[in-house]
Amino acid sequence: MIKTTICLSVLWFGSLWGIPLTAAAEATTKEMELQIGIIQRLGAKPIQDEDAKIERVTISSVSGDSLKVSFLDPSQAFSPIETKEVVLKVDSTKLTQAKLQEKLILSDRSTFETAEDSANSWKKLGLEVEVAQPGRWQVWAKRDVYGTPLVRRWLLHSLEANGYDAPYLDTEILDQEPNIILEINGQEYNQDEVKITSSKNLVKVNTSNTPQAARIYGGSLKLQPNSYGEFSLVNHVPLETYLRGVVPYEIGANAPPQAVAAQTIIARTYALRNLRRFAVDDYQLCATVHCQVYKGLNDANATSDRAIAQTAGLVLTYENELIDALYSSTTGGITAGFEDTWNGAERPYLQPVIDAPKPFWDLVKYPLNNEKTFRHFISLERGFNETGRLGVFRWRKTRSIKALSQDLQKYLKKTRHPLADFKTIKSMEVHKRSRSGRILTLAIETDLGKLQLHKNEIRSALEPPRSTFFYLQPLYDESKQLNGYAFVGGGFGHGVGLSQYGSYNLAKLGWSAERILAFYYPQTTIKPLDETVVFWRDDFPPSISKN
Repeated sequence: MIKTTICLSVLWFGSLWGIPLTAAAEATTKEMELQIGIIQRLGAKPIQDEDAKIERVTISSVSGDSLKVSFLDPSQAFSPIETKEVVLKVDSTKLTQAKLQEKLILSDRSTFETAEDSANSWKKLGLEVEVAQPGRWQVWAKRDVYGTPLVRRWLLHSLEANGYDAPYLDTEILDQEPNIILEINGQEYNQDEVKITSSKNLVKVNTSNTPQAARIYGGSLKLQPNSYGEFSLVNHVPLETYLRGVVPYEIGANAPPQAVAAQTIIARTYALRNLRRFAVDDYQLCATVHCQVYKGLNDANATSDRAIAQTAGLVLTYENELIDALYSSTTGGITAGFEDTWNGAERPYLQPVIDAPKPFWDLVKYPLNNEKTFRHFISLERGFNETGRLGVFRWRKTRSIKALSQDLQKYLKKTRHPLADFKTIKSMEVHKRSRSGRILTLAIETDLGKLQLHKNEIRSALEPPRSTFFYLQPLYDESKQLNGYAFVGGGFGHGVGLSQYGSYNLAKLGWSAERILAFYYPQTTIKPLDETVVFWRDDFPPSISKN
């Protein structure tokens, strides 16, 4: 077993809304520094057609302050430079000799949670691995262990001989590579690793030509290489300051105070439990929905700042370990179990809960894995915490066979599926649901053969579903030929853990933050972060499979 802890000696006196933290405890939580990749792929080609390629970043000081730029390459003798502004420009260098860039990809997944479970499966087989996110999440054979083309090919052939057909080599011959030019006080510098600080611990970052688009971040910045031959801009920021850039964006500006407090405790817990996500790139968290949305301090407000201060140092635990603090916008009337969405061991505190202040549905007697029961449940609209949330609590979306086929083709090509060259979908059918009603297996017949989509990859592969909490209605043309499907569903997102809109309703009914969290995460305990708290255990039994 591997367990990760941290020594904090945080002291807490009084109830959640009682006596504030002691000065020592408050100082300790403020000193905890996170590393957030606010621009993860500087110099990268767009991953998707609609992605914008960032070619210029302007970093500037706030009013009355200046920046200090320190070059971290020990072979360079530059002294720190003081300036008001630094411009990072993406350039490329023509290589004098072609360069091999190659990875052995063991598995390709849509989420970190499932990728990590896959990584644990490979570890059980004795392989050294690392989790990366070049677009989708991937598990790589560890590059510094399997470091030569010969060793990688030997490993791949060995895996294929034992029936593992998912691994493949990703090989690219490079004749040029990106680099970053720093423009400072009229001079240009070519440096890979740079630290940018300010006396006020505030910096502005702008990726557009509009000054008003600049985001203000607390802490400092570091430009550094990543695992893809590009660069990342990483914000080194105190934990509680980081939360000021997360909570307003995740819970919304108009959320009731107790919902904001619940979100704050969850956001703090989520961040600390997930510090390993981007170890391959030498930082901890991203600033997007793949982690938590983090946009700096521009929209910090009094309600969220008060919640952060009043809950400082508090986290949600299960058996003295930080919980997997997952949450989503809307559940559709029932939360999902962890295993309904991702591969991996179940979390006892992430199980289906009827998302209503007064339960009116017996899930033991009437589980939603029955198709008829599910359809009856989703026809209900009154009495839920999310009732009235138009477009997310209940929804209906239609899509033609042609468009669905294009969705699926794009997904299968991305995941190197053997049926990726099919021409059209012939039929789709829900084969298996969980007791929370989430689709576990969606069967699809194409002109080249049949395939199955599982759990959250259904949302990755097809455009319409806002969640996996839906059923299909076939649509026919005048000649009674199938020409599309209606997706009739509820909820927005994975549906695991706290419903943000649900917490709004419970807070308006007078529920405290403690009660809201106990409702969505049964068997958990709010406690101050201290040296006894385990951040995460690496001993979940993985789901070993050959695909």
